[in-house]
Amino acid sequence: MKVILKKTIDTLGIAGAECDVAPGYGRNYLLPQGKAILATPQNRKVMEQTKAKLELQIAKERKIAEEMAAKIKNVVCTIKAKVHEESRLYGSVTSHDIKDSLNLQDIILERRSILLAEPIKEIGEYKVPIRLYKDVEPEITVNVIAEEKEGK
Repeated sequence: MKVILKKTIDTLGIAGAECDVAPGYGRNYLLPQGKAILATPQNRKVMEQTKAKLELQIAKERKIAEEMAAKIKNVVCTIKAKVHEESRLYGSVTSHDIKDSLNLQDIILERRSILLAEPIKEIGEYKVPIRLYKDVEPEITVNVIAEEKEGK
């Protein structure tokens, strides 16, 4: 099924792009959500007319993402976790924990934009990429430290 994107979708492309999607995905998700329209000759003409507006919107989104990238490039998140042995954690540090730590520093992000390959299971310093826009992925530093044990 061919559709024309009305909004930028990371996995498919930018707004205004024509792409081929599975029929169920297009019919059940993209079209009802208003994220795409069917790629008919009439819709192609309409999208060409609105392409200038889309290009301005894309430039604005990219500029905002680059400003945000400059802001968070040097951010350090310190997360305390319970330690089992020397450096192994009882649980693990996930993207949800990183999101909560960033929220405390007044940096609001969606959890899915934190590109943590797998949960962190040991104490240490890690570089975690953050996807703000298609080609804008700054890295933040995540320090996982041992939670201090209560004395008996």
